[in-house]
Amino acid sequence: MATVANGNGSRRQAIVKILRDQAVGRQAELVRLLRKQGYEATQSSVSRDLRELGVGKMGDRYILPSAEPAPQHNEFAALNGFVREVRAAGATITVVRTATGSAQSVALAVDRAAWPEVVGTISGDDTIFVATSGARAQHKVIERLRTIFHV
Repeated sequence: MATVANGNGSRRQAIVKILRDQAVGRQAELVRLLRKQGYEATQSSVSRDLRELGVGKMGDRYILPSAEPAPQHNEFAALNGFVREVRAAGATITVVRTATGSAQSVALAVDRAAWPEVVGTISGDDTIFVATSGARAQHKVIERLRTIFHV
């Protein structure tokens, strides 16, 4: 197998091109496509690259981050069907339950919205923790999320 010498930056550019050109839903598939193009890639290197690129997952495919700093209403609308529940956990943490594999995409949209009440988000596969500075901020975030996602 030929090895591309340009390293991570070049491999990341190849990942962006692959994800723009076709639907990819698994890291193993992405590793195979990169190797086919001559890039050294492992599941762990691809996982790191996806994280560094800010790639999210919507449903069963990886999606590239938008170049825009804040989400358009359409970005939230596209994610609407993935949010299942929004509820408080204490006075500063809001738990958002999503369809399996959708939490990262929803969290990314919330982060891009740059709401002043949100201190940060942590997402797993189907759950997001949204941290706020206090109960008042949490109440505002919960109302906003419930309105946007109709839950």
